[in-house]
Amino acid sequence: MILLGIESSCDDTSAALVEDGRKILAIRTLSQIDIHKVYGGVVPEIASRKHLETVAGLADEAVKAAGISKREIGAVAATNRPGLIGALLTGFSFAKGAAFSLGVPLVAVNHIAGHVAAAYLAFPELAPPFTALSVSGGNTLFIRVQDYTDLKVLGSTRDDAAGEAFDKIARVMGIPYPGGAEIDRLAQAGREKYGAAEAVRLFPLPRPWFEDAPLDTSFSGLKTAFINQFHHARQTGGEFDPALAAASFTEAVSDILVSRAEWALKSEKSRVLVVGGGVAANSRLRERLRETTDALGAKLYMPPLSFCGDNAAMIAAEGYYEFLAGKTAPLSENAYASLEEAPGGF
Repeated sequence: MILLGIESSCDDTSAALVEDGRKILAIRTLSQIDIHKVYGGVVPEIASRKHLETVAGLADEAVKAAGISKREIGAVAATNRPGLIGALLTGFSFAKGAAFSLGVPLVAVNHIAGHVAAAYLAFPELAPPFTALSVSGGNTLFIRVQDYTDLKVLGSTRDDAAGEAFDKIARVMGIPYPGGAEIDRLAQAGREKYGAAEAVRLFPLPRPWFEDAPLDTSFSGLKTAFINQFHHARQTGGEFDPALAAASFTEAVSDILVSRAEWALKSEKSRVLVVGGGVAANSRLRERLRETTDALGAKLYMPPLSFCGDNAAMIAAEGYYEFLAGKTAPLSENAYASLEEAPGGF
């Protein structure tokens, strides 16, 4: 079965054709980074307008690239939660129109579940149950994936998401949006110069822990501590080494996430960890997660970097399993900015 997937939850417009939830026939994605870079972050109204201008064309291009006729599309899957509400409504409304005109079912997809499903595209042998970490600019969640459509949140951020923290400290340091890749590069240079342990000692940062919820995370205090040290150095004429600071910050984020990942695997008695989302592209986090899962004798599934970011193939992949489970949506279905707003929550 071939699904048309549509993703427009933030600043990437994407359309893809995926067969049986595993095989990508074609994908077309338009990034808006250059548009939003001048503002230092995503401007929701601009993002929505750009989705409106491009989504139909990208879908047509994907169909042509796949070498299929539109009559071969069996369903249309699109992100309807969570994300920027205007952006979501644009892509989801297009998906409704496409499903109606093709006479096929509509499937509403949880963006977080989509990031988990990205691993199905990269690893054909992967199947639930397993433990997952979805870590991006908007969300940081540990998830029990009991079945393809049976996902339960085990822990989440109490404030900022990990990717949001990376973007904010990058902005303070004068690094253009999006700052994640440059912070990664600086952090690698810092580790080479100082070593990870020395970078942490020279630029100390907090690592919050919640005794009542060991799988919850928090990045707001970490971000604030970093910014305070940056401003203190600037105001007092002190030395500030961006590579040292980036290495320490990256180590702190990795400590927070890796410690929870280890806890999740042990508490869930799980032998498989799946990691997805934009922050999963961070080289140090990938290295640390690999070391930890190897030490625990667990398997680690992380999609290639090209599938860590937002894309429509992951939405079509999850949509396929939602369809098989009978979870189709009426054309009256709405989009929701947060998981809390959506009926049924996650």
